Amino acid sequence: MRRGYRSPAPVCAIQRAFNADKSVNHNDNVDRCFAFHKSQERQAFVIHTRSDEGREPMSTFTVNGKTHSFDGDPEMPLLWYLRDLAGMTGTKFGCGRGLCGACTVHVDGAAVRSCLTLMGNIDGRAMTTIEGLSPDGTHPVQAAWRDLNVAQCGYCQSGQIMQAASLLKATPKPTDSEIDAAMSGNICRCGTYPRIRAAIKHAAKGA
Repeated sequence: MRRGYRSPAPVCAIQRAFNADKSVNHNDNVDRCFAFHKSQERQAFVIHTRSDEGREPMSTFTVNGKTHSFDGDPEMPLLWYLRDLAGMTGTKFGCGRGLCGACTVHVDGAAVRSCLTLMGNIDGRAMTTIEGLSPDGTHPVQAAWRDLNVAQCGYCQSGQIMQAASLLKATPKPTDSEIDAAMSGNICRCGTYPRIRAAIKHAAKGA
């Protein structure tokens, strides 16, 4: 990859190393794995967020309706731009491999994994994060999440909500199988899947 970008070791390998330490429980090992992985990815991008003076912006795009420009490393994931440069921390880091859905945002209205979406591929496109889904939190999906008390720890829920909102935009009255298919890539460690499905149905009725 360009400019010496190095991908961190897979989460599973790091977690196996942490799991060898029997002094802490499994959940603590997973949390340590996430923290380690995040620190490694950030270190890889330290040198790439410094642009040369006078350099023309590489790309111009919108985030939640506001115009942004970026002239850094084109291989920087959108996730790190949103969290570390734009300060929109509602989008969460989960796995860095597009496997968990915690980092889901909308690009031109469609749900994507921001950890896999590269800054070099978003010129002219429109991004929406959980902060921009509804200015006052009254989007039907957000309202349904509150009405049914979906969240437990809450870490994955911004990604769940963004995926569900994309589903309902494309399929306003989804069946159970359509819900399951659309949400299958969004993992919840707390196991709130029955409440997630119920909330999507609830939002579909009120949409």
